[in-house]
Amino acid sequence: MKQNYDFDIEKIKNLSQEEKISRKKNLDLFYKSGFPSKQVEDWKFTDLNLILNKNFDNISNEVNFESSKDFKAIENFEHNFIFLTNGKIISTNFDHEEKSKILIKDFNQEEVKNINPSNALALLNSALSSGGFSLEITKDYKLKKPLIVYNCFSQDLKNKILNNKNSIKLNEGSELTLIDYSDNNTQNNFIKNTVDTISLNKNAVLKNILIQNSKSNGHFYKYIKSSLESGSSYENYILSSGLKLNKIEIEINLNKDNSSCSIYSALNLLGDQHQEIKTRINHNSPNCKSYQKIKNVLNDKSKGIYQGKIFVEKVAQKTDAYQLSKALIVSDNAEFDAKPELEIYADDVKCSHGSTSGSIDSDAVHYLMTRGISKQEAVKLLINGFLNEVLEKITNNELKIFLEKILERQINGH
Repeated sequence: MKQNYDFDIEKIKNLSQEEKISRKKNLDLFYKSGFPSKQVEDWKFTDLNLILNKNFDNISNEVNFESSKDFKAIENFEHNFIFLTNGKIISTNFDHEEKSKILIKDFNQEEVKNINPSNALALLNSALSSGGFSLEITKDYKLKKPLIVYNCFSQDLKNKILNNKNSIKLNEGSELTLIDYSDNNTQNNFIKNTVDTISLNKNAVLKNILIQNSKSNGHFYKYIKSSLESGSSYENYILSSGLKLNKIEIEINLNKDNSSCSIYSALNLLGDQHQEIKTRINHNSPNCKSYQKIKNVLNDKSKGIYQGKIFVEKVAQKTDAYQLSKALIVSDNAEFDAKPELEIYADDVKCSHGSTSGSIDSDAVHYLMTRGISKQEAVKLLINGFLNEVLEKITNNELKIFLEKILERQINGH
């Protein structure tokens, strides 16, 4: 069954003729393949074309970026914020910071480039992207409080696709905790296709936390491409349960010595939710470290997927790379798929990967029940302990408590 698209570059405002020509080339390339199916190796576990055919009669890129909505900032947690509706900046607040050290602006659509020609959704994004933001932190500035990017959505997105690009640059010695916070509980089917480019200069530190705060019929795809210079550090935490479909694809390039990255996920999937995390860590320089711990709890008819690849160049001696995925399968109807990979061309490395899946320990449940705890609460306690392990490395106590509360809400089905 062929998907019915209604994609029109003319619906994007304020484009020069040169931009329109460039975007049309990307759109034509997208049309040659369409949305990826399981015949594409990277999508073998998430047949996007089939999923969209089942859930959409038509898909249009005609989106109202002028509509905004009131939003309620998270209370009892001091933070800066960027507020987006449909990906467009509505307001910002950096009252906790030296504002001259932070540059925030709408993403310059004239700078749209296709960062991965083999990726159909990246092609579509380059053809249709609107909205988005560019964020830059000046040299040696360390933000005092986390920055929350609130992603809110209008109620008129049925059968629509949003395509946004964001750019984040940390200059030498700067530090930022960035929380990507999506809040949407509409029952309308819509697609959000996002491309983030992240650049960390020498000794920069970024913690990037992805949170989905509510249940939604949204179909989300996010492609994150990051480059790290000498001594820089990138930590990624994924707590994005709640979407109908969510695929997060992360490519990290450790380009200079002594850079490091880590990816942690803690997902509790319910109903027929479908979530995939796909990672590629490219060790392109000596003495770099990467660490990945992916954890899923799968209830009902949910499906969790992890595809992870560690690539080590010949020059990348003294590489230290670790990758592990673990799944708790609570229901007989749930599914977990894992595809860990190592591709190593250096000979002095320490690399390992592994994947395990299983059910909840019935003896542990029985033990808790003998202590007067109901079976339902016993299962929740064990799930909480299983997922909370990914937060152990967070040293900021206020941030850790905030994330523990998010996880607890997701475990309780909110």
